[in-house]
Amino acid sequence: MTPSKKVITPRPLVVGNWKMHKTASDTRDLTQDIVKRVERVANIDMVICPPFTSLPAAHETLGRHSVIALGAQNMHAAKEGAFTGEISGPMLREFGVRYVILGHSERRQFDNETSEKVAAKAISAVGYHLRPIVCVGETLTQREADETTAVVESQIRSSLSGFPSEQIDELVVAYEPVWAIGTGKVATPRQAGEVHTKIRKLLIKIFGPKGSGIRILYGGSVKPENAAALMAEPDIDGALVGGASLDARAFFDIIEAARPTRASEHD
Repeated sequence: MTPSKKVITPRPLVVGNWKMHKTASDTRDLTQDIVKRVERVANIDMVICPPFTSLPAAHETLGRHSVIALGAQNMHAAKEGAFTGEISGPMLREFGVRYVILGHSERRQFDNETSEKVAAKAISAVGYHLRPIVCVGETLTQREADETTAVVESQIRSSLSGFPSEQIDELVVAYEPVWAIGTGKVATPRQAGEVHTKIRKLLIKIFGPKGSGIRILYGGSVKPENAAALMAEPDIDGALVGGASLDARAFFDIIEAARPTRASEHD
């Protein structure tokens, strides 16, 4: 048996994914409200991810020294080219974007985004000094067929294929059970924690000891009511928040729930 050993405890991270919500003017109002609530919060990283059209407004509102980082909801792997409707890494960086969500289940489902495409985007992202948040997760049918572990492992291996090990500190992984996204359903803390622990062990297997420092977020109907219980799980390092991030008070409450520093051990 491999002895248990203490590993890195990652700094908590909470990310708000606004999806296709908020105009530029709405974004200014919501961003200002969030900033006022969290400006004295310490020991946690916070990110908001508005739609592309609202990135300039969010960037301007946040200012240069904000405690909140700016993220995008997607990007193309190429620097430029004949890719109508796409956004490149350099375009995002121009507006102060620091994080980018890749492989969200809605894009995998509705835009036929494959893990191979996600891998190319993740490699491109770090090349432009963006931190990729790579999403994985199983459907309800796959969970009921006891395929969660196989599906998630396959997605991680494929989505991180070729990822440069020297850039591992920039990587974030988000586990989002598809059946819990936007449905009001949520994995129990135990269910989520079990998958997160398996993901942690896989990341260590792929990247070595540095894999213990990769932040693994939980996403899927995260709310103030369930955030504390989820964050208490040792391998849940924060949250990828959908609908609740559109309410400044709710988002703040989730951030507060994620703040405690937790130690983690792995076999």
